[in-house]
Amino acid sequence: MNGNFGTGSGPRKGLVIAVDGPAASGKGTIARALAKHFDLPHMDTGLLYRAVALNLWRWGGDPTIEFEALRACGDLRFDPDDEELRSEPVSRIASKVSSYASVRAALLQRQREFAAQDGGAVLDGRDIGTVIAPDADAKLFVTASPEVRAQRRVRELLERGMPSHYEDVLLDIRARDERDSSREIAPLRQAEDAELLDTSGLDIEQSIAEAIRLVERQLAEA
Repeated sequence: MNGNFGTGSGPRKGLVIAVDGPAASGKGTIARALAKHFDLPHMDTGLLYRAVALNLWRWGGDPTIEFEALRACGDLRFDPDDEELRSEPVSRIASKVSSYASVRAALLQRQREFAAQDGGAVLDGRDIGTVIAPDADAKLFVTASPEVRAQRRVRELLERGMPSHYEDVLLDIRARDERDSSREIAPLRQAEDAELLDTSGLDIEQSIAEAIRLVERQLAEA
């Protein structure tokens, strides 16, 4: 991997790590830990789509209409600590609007510029290793069984004081997996050169340790 991105900003300098995976797999926690370990800036690209979804939700827009979803991409300023970004209604809308080509195109350059910045970066999402940063120095595909991911999501929501039911969350995760994997534009899939990390039987500390090991192995092999 040569570490150069064709974004028009010239070759970048620094380590770039791509972390992909389905919802509630632990990829965000792992990406933040990798960013801290390697002293790199981090972008949760899913927050961009959640911000679009939150705009749309607050406007009373229709997520089944692509034009309305695209309008919600304008003036995309948001507080990453806003609890509504991680609410179940916003999560469902984000999964729907992320399938629109126009929405993905509107957010594409912002993500690529972050990946191409001097000094490097860590990005997590659904298509980092395949679309946003295909020449990343290290790639991980983080996953876990739908049942484990549903349990984690329920626990996360309850800790935030949000009502949640396991069966409903499990159905939503399976539906989201299907949408993300079957969409025509940038579907969720493991990049050919990405290391697979299944966190189903691992706790947070074990998952982070294994992620660091896999990244360092890729860097050594490169």
